[in-house]
Amino acid sequence: MDQPVPASPDIVENGLLNGRVRLRQPARGYRAGLDAALLAAAVPALPGQRVLEAGCGAGGVLMQIAARRPEAVLTGLERDPLMAALARDNAGLNGVEDRTTIRTGDVAKGFRALDLPPFDWAVSNPPFFDDPATLRAPAEAKRGAWMADDGLQAWTAFLLKAVREGGRIVVIHRADRLADLLALLGDKAGAVAVRPIHPFADQPAKRVLVHAVKTARAPLRLLPPLVLHDRSGAKHAPEAEAVLRGDVALDW
Repeated sequence: MDQPVPASPDIVENGLLNGRVRLRQPARGYRAGLDAALLAAAVPALPGQRVLEAGCGAGGVLMQIAARRPEAVLTGLERDPLMAALARDNAGLNGVEDRTTIRTGDVAKGFRALDLPPFDWAVSNPPFFDDPATLRAPAEAKRGAWMADDGLQAWTAFLLKAVREGGRIVVIHRADRLADLLALLGDKAGAVAVRPIHPFADQPAKRVLVHAVKTARAPLRLLPPLVLHDRSGAKHAPEAEAVLRGDVALDW
């Protein structure tokens, strides 16, 4: 039986979605934040649909999907045993352990290693870098979340294998990797939709949300952007605040 993570000063509890979600996560290192909230908002799973998250960490995305989509069935894959244990704890903390499964495993081993049937949705916030020479080395506690040891190709290949024909893939990533993402999805997915995420309306996008449908052939769509901040002095622009509070979703 999986053992809960004991109470520790190194583990803190945070509230997400305006307090609808409780999340235990490390006090230092990678923590679920804005990207996790945006990814969860972009997964409009229907009742009974099965959703897999690759690299689920402590479950920040999955728990927000669970709150937004109360009849979705959730599975997370996480290679760090401590983070996987926290994700299991968080499923219990939020009362969704009956429809949440957390597997400890590595994306690099491929989807077939899980011995699971394909999913309706496969989603991920992959590590943003796969070349250590491109940036100053991150703190060791963040390295696994920031640095993809096997590259973005391994993550997209995993996601493509993880969904059935007609299944959906959603990824949030750096805007400057958009061309790489589109190339890696290649001819195995279509009906691609891209939503740019801008820090301010007059600044370039820093993130993109990318949605694709396996084996579809519809043309690419570039959707209206989400702008996170305005010049009013508020923490977030009204539309972004509504997304982060869980009042609206980012549909495709």
